[in-house]
Amino acid sequence: MLAVPPLVRTASKSQKKNHNPSFSTFVALVVSVVSFLPSSLFAEESASQSASGYRSLFNGKDMAGWSGAVENYEVVDGALQCKKGKGGVLYTDETFEDFKLQVEFQLPPAGNNGLAIRYPGKVAGGGDGAYVGMCELQVLDTEHPKYANIDPRQAHGSAYGMVAAKRGFLKPVGEWNYQTVQVKGSKIQVELNGTLILDADLSTVTEYMNDKPHPGKDRTSGHIGLAGHSDPVRFRRIDVMPLPK
Repeated sequence: MLAVPPLVRTASKSQKKNHNPSFSTFVALVVSVVSFLPSSLFAEESASQSASGYRSLFNGKDMAGWSGAVENYEVVDGALQCKKGKGGVLYTDETFEDFKLQVEFQLPPAGNNGLAIRYPGKVAGGGDGAYVGMCELQVLDTEHPKYANIDPRQAHGSAYGMVAAKRGFLKPVGEWNYQTVQVKGSKIQVELNGTLILDADLSTVTEYMNDKPHPGKDRTSGHIGLAGHSDPVRFRRIDVMPLPK
């Protein structure tokens, strides 16, 4: 019998040593699965983690946890909608001091509503959320011809009558917009669809639209509300995260 040359024999043993079917199959499977995972899954996980600490103020079914103008709102397709021709402030049963708020809203043509911030509610006197609360953040189809001549402090995202927000970041009418609001002390920030459009310290405001003062602007706590103005504006996500003092 012919002897096998040592070099060939050594190579053959090395090949057998490294050839592990179960290990290679496992590695190939992992690589295959990871490469085919949609990036959206990672995005969703990241979004979920970033939203940690938020809780919903609206259950998508009814107005449990809300007071005020409940008869002027309705739930349509899982969203809170102001009834056409109706208005008033629908506000949370709870009160908040410093917080972050995430909302999704949909505007009809020329739609007008608002976010009442630190609203006093019925017990403390109620009234126009733009004046008796810390402020009303406008929710408005700003670019509609109907509002061509408004004061800049009336544009979407503005602290109504006090500080103007940047314009041009609303999505087309009928699409859903995403907005984050942060209220900390006298400071308020509004981010619309990923762009910071308002960064204001209301304690420094001394000039008001039409020279009408806002007695509630220095409030340190209150309800979160939706300030209806007769238009069927919809809100389908309303999440809050209280902030430490």
